[in-house]
Amino acid sequence: MERRAFAYGRTFFYTRALLLMLLFTFALAFLGLQPTTPSSWIGALAVVLAIYLFIVGLSPLLTTHLLARSRLILRQGWYFHAVIPLADAESIGPYDGEPKFGLRVSIARHTLYVVGSATGLVAIRLKAPRRFAQVLFATAAEIVFDVDDREAFLAAVEDRRVEATALPAKKIPILPAARR
Repeated sequence: MERRAFAYGRTFFYTRALLLMLLFTFALAFLGLQPTTPSSWIGALAVVLAIYLFIVGLSPLLTTHLLARSRLILRQGWYFHAVIPLADAESIGPYDGEPKFGLRVSIARHTLYVVGSATGLVAIRLKAPRRFAQVLFATAAEIVFDVDDREAFLAAVEDRRVEATALPAKKIPILPAARR
């Protein structure tokens, strides 16, 4: 079975990118209208803000979640990447609670949210809590994320779990037979 890509909601990221562009435009215009601000500073700040806008505002529009044979690769832009082996998941199913948008951690609930839309939410309960470097090494025992087609995603996960059941092992001689 090959990898399958699952897109996630983009509305939150479109809104965030638009708001960041407006904020940065107003900040640069304000600085540009000041008579004492050197133009080199404004140019340097514009470059830094453009890089930030691209990484945080636009890169989530370029990535998808991937479901491989034995693991799930969650991505949200270029700033979040987590590989979750399916064997480490206690349960994978729909999530009907209230999500937190973006990349957030609920420390009280030990839940990591990788959410861009309020629809198509899926929750993974891990067998053991895990630390995530992208959220300041916070620990999470559950991961909530969204996909555009939740039913297809859950069916693909179930297919991989059924396929992953171990076959009976055969004895394989490791050492060659003794010579006479």
